[in-house]
Amino acid sequence: MESQGTVVDLLDIEDEATANAIARALGDELRRGREARGWSRAWFVKRLPSRIGDRTLLAYEHGMRQLTVLRLVELAEGLEVPASVILGQALQRARLTLHNLVLRVDLRQLLQGDNNNYRVLFPWARNRLNSSTNGVIEVTPTGVQELAAFIGRTPAELATHLSQFTPDVPVEEVMSLPI
Repeated sequence: MESQGTVVDLLDIEDEATANAIARALGDELRRGREARGWSRAWFVKRLPSRIGDRTLLAYEHGMRQLTVLRLVELAEGLEVPASVILGQALQRARLTLHNLVLRVDLRQLLQGDNNNYRVLFPWARNRLNSSTNGVIEVTPTGVQELAAFIGRTPAELATHLSQFTPDVPVEEVMSLPI
């Protein structure tokens, strides 16, 4: 049987600093999800089919140990959140590979922002907030490109700005912005 690749291998990351940043961001996202549910590490690992140890989970949550893809999927399922959501939010929070991420944006946080260069987004955000159940939407890379063209920014600038408003914890139900 082939050895299981890590998430960093899957993303084809060769830079050690970037790999470490991804491991830390993934660990932070897993910890946020676990803590948001009020679960201790010990209780959470008992829920997992592999029964990893508390110390192993601690190493993942602190980015000291790289996650395999299968382990990420197992932990995400244990948190009842898709692995893609956890990975996407981790990369978004670390501001890595933003150009090809579906960005998850907490509109309430965005509306509290004070960057005057992006105030033009406020009417859009208020309108989207009115039709969102939890205030979190997804903006596709194409959506970022269209919004950026509309407000006179580059997609990279807008993606970086929107990434500041990543939801505090992984939220499963979001409204997509199909542009």
